[in-house]
Amino acid sequence: MRSVRRRPGRAAGPWIGVLAVLTALATACTTAAPEPTLLGAGKKIRVAAKGDQPGTGFEPHDGEFEGFDITVTQEVLGRLGIDAASIRFDGVLSKNRAKSLREGDFDLVVATYSITLQRTLPVEEGGEGLDFVGPYASTPQGVLVRAADKDRYRGLSDLDGRQVCVWKGTTSLTELSKPAYQLIRLREEKDAGYCVKALKAGEVDAVSTDQLILYGFMEAEPTLAVVPGIAFGVINDYGIAMHRTPAHRKECERLREALKKYVSGNDWDRDLANDLPRVPVAARNEAKPTTAEIDALSCRERPANAKVD
Repeated sequence: MRSVRRRPGRAAGPWIGVLAVLTALATACTTAAPEPTLLGAGKKIRVAAKGDQPGTGFEPHDGEFEGFDITVTQEVLGRLGIDAASIRFDGVLSKNRAKSLREGDFDLVVATYSITLQRTLPVEEGGEGLDFVGPYASTPQGVLVRAADKDRYRGLSDLDGRQVCVWKGTTSLTELSKPAYQLIRLREEKDAGYCVKALKAGEVDAVSTDQLILYGFMEAEPTLAVVPGIAFGVINDYGIAMHRTPAHRKECERLREALKKYVSGNDWDRDLANDLPRVPVAARNEAKPTTAEIDALSCRERPANAKVD
């Protein structure tokens, strides 16, 4: 940079001061403010959860949430020094999970949200542009029926001609809409609670979604039962979702390492048994992820082995 040359008889000091001010103003105008962090110190973490799924995400009283999704969130964030009082849960519909992240309504979604290629691909490639940390649990699809009717069903073919309730934005709706299941009559509802009410009222013959979710309903509703012999579809891997930005990648990686620590001990087993006590031991063991699976699916645009919608 060239030095400022003094003119004869004129002091340079005031002009140096003016130049310093102009330089500071120019820097302030051209430097973008850093993007706020998701997990900043003293920040209230806004988490979207399901409010109508006993055992996984349930809101028994206004503003009070419980279930395995809630426990996982608190345990993982707790390992990053974030206490439960700094986490705010609010309900979200399945179909609105990605939208709520993109529009900044929430920092994280922990709502039995499956890691799929469609959800992780960049928006410019037709995806939803999300990062996931997970899986924190894995489960196949299953079927919930009235307990008195349970022995009528041995396999999916027993549902041919019968009405099965599913809800929008879920893997079950996608799976059962395939040609292989065209004889099953689908009823689409807004969310899980509507389907369960329809089943109890005798308006539908069954409800289908992830088995872990169904075991939660079975615990809450003694008149309902999961059909043990029906498990189908690809395995759903639940993840903690966030909107992908360069500024958030480090935080995604921090969450990944915290989740790996959580599943490496006995805390995960204790929490799943407490929140979902009706899940059989064999299914519980299959639901638990390994640290290698977490590495393969977390914080990636194209996760290894991610389910294709």
